[in-house]
Amino acid sequence: MRQWRLIYDSPASGAHNMAKDDAILEAVIAGESLPTLRFYAWSPPCLSLGYAQASEDADQARIESFGWEVVRRPTGGKAILHTDELTYSVAMPLDHPLATGDIVESYRRISQALVTALQFLGVDPHSEKMTHSDKQTGAVCFETPSHYEITVNGRKLIGSAQVRRKNGVLQHGSLPLSGDLGRICDALAYPDAITREQAKHKVYQRAITLEEALGRVIDWQIVADAIVEGFRSAFDYAFVVDSLSLSEQRYAQDLIEGRYNSLERIKGG
Repeated sequence: MRQWRLIYDSPASGAHNMAKDDAILEAVIAGESLPTLRFYAWSPPCLSLGYAQASEDADQARIESFGWEVVRRPTGGKAILHTDELTYSVAMPLDHPLATGDIVESYRRISQALVTALQFLGVDPHSEKMTHSDKQTGAVCFETPSHYEITVNGRKLIGSAQVRRKNGVLQHGSLPLSGDLGRICDALAYPDAITREQAKHKVYQRAITLEEALGRVIDWQIVADAIVEGFRSAFDYAFVVDSLSLSEQRYAQDLIEGRYNSLERIKGG
């Protein structure tokens, strides 16, 4: 249980990234792969919708006009515009010590590693269980807090989501490194321009990039390595740098063609 596979992946489309996470989870469930910590980025920028989120939240015409993409995640939660960020994913068996208990408890454990990583980078993060009064509604992930998500000065820095399937757990999360967090509102449907600008203002109030938190730009690889050290420090894991197996690659390709590139899948929820 202490040995993990570590993957530093190349930037890829939304369909490729979600299919790879899905394929890794299935391999981990089958006992064919070690528990896996994967880091990746997105090219081109992509709006991801939560598993049950209404497809009408996305403005498909605007997304296409920007040259962006849209994909539906296998996990829940609200919309995220993936650009200028580091994304992590954790795939592990359901009986792994990191996954035992309910979703909230596993969020808490994974947050320990993320908080430690940010402290290594010089950030003073905060993570706690959400109360009922904290709950908010909206289409944007970084407007709505969840249990043990990471905040800095009351503004969300890392947004995460989890799915439990058969005998496995997948959690992935978005850490915006830089850029304009309000851009997500350009990919979402609003009745008019005024409402869109008001939504951007809410995002600026409730979310923060790592650059803003630190006061400087920091390299993707440095952040990824800090998260690895966070997991090592918190849980004493041993990581083996590797890549997807051939069977994972083949299954991911099947998922891209049959699930994640499907317009019906995006619309269907």
